[in-house]
Amino acid sequence: MGLSELTALEYGAGLRRRPLSFPEDLKAVLDAETFARTVLGFQPDPVQASMLRGEHSQLLLLCARQWGKSTVTAIKAIHRAWTRPECLVLVVGPGERQTGEFMRKASMFLRRLGIKPRGDGYNSISLLLPNGSRMVSVPAREATSRGFSAASLLVVEEAARVPDEHYDAMTPCLDKHSGDLWLLSTAWAQSGFFWKFWTDGDPDWTRVTVRATDCPERFPDQYLARERKQKGEATFRREFLCEFMDAGASLFDRQRLMAMLQTELRPMWPDRR
Repeated sequence: MGLSELTALEYGAGLRRRPLSFPEDLKAVLDAETFARTVLGFQPDPVQASMLRGEHSQLLLLCARQWGKSTVTAIKAIHRAWTRPECLVLVVGPGERQTGEFMRKASMFLRRLGIKPRGDGYNSISLLLPNGSRMVSVPAREATSRGFSAASLLVVEEAARVPDEHYDAMTPCLDKHSGDLWLLSTAWAQSGFFWKFWTDGDPDWTRVTVRATDCPERFPDQYLARERKQKGEATFRREFLCEFMDAGASLFDRQRLMAMLQTELRPMWPDRR
């Protein structure tokens, strides 16, 4: 156990009694995994621990529903805001329900730090920390997203359902030198920026996949069998097996259409000029 972890445990006794006043040099070496375990009392599984421990400038997380992607990312966001004074964390989603739930979890972790959640006075869903750092929820409306700048972390919740134009409007808000971009989602259609980034092989992205079948302790076989029966095969494969599926409006799916393409076509009639 390292120095930062021992010191965090010493502070742990006062978690719910008063705000934690960690020395700034201790905050600088307290990584997000240690912060989660010893300060917040959250025990991550191996994949969650890897996400918290690593410094991922561009992360794609494709996972089953109810795995805990919002919870672990909220911890990362709170750790970022708590350890870096006056930084900005932006949380984007397809609607206020998704971003509001993310902010609710962040508020819960602030209370565990002994910090009473309060807004920044400018944005309807926001959190202001005593060190001047802010977390701001941004609904998926392009017109409301402009005006932010130098964000330390941009989190896109349910990214596969966020319109491309909104994503394009938000990415310039990142700090050009040190801003991190985390895209989280369950699978959806074979279209949009999340699907493109997931499939294009760009090595700049760190890709993490967590299927329900990878976590039998969290998703018992009986539960998965019931969900498969009730939701149907296509929905089940999307939401629990991380498979991108066609939206269902087409007569043929994408794979069959691509197989029909013929790239070497000859004209039916010769040129008679």
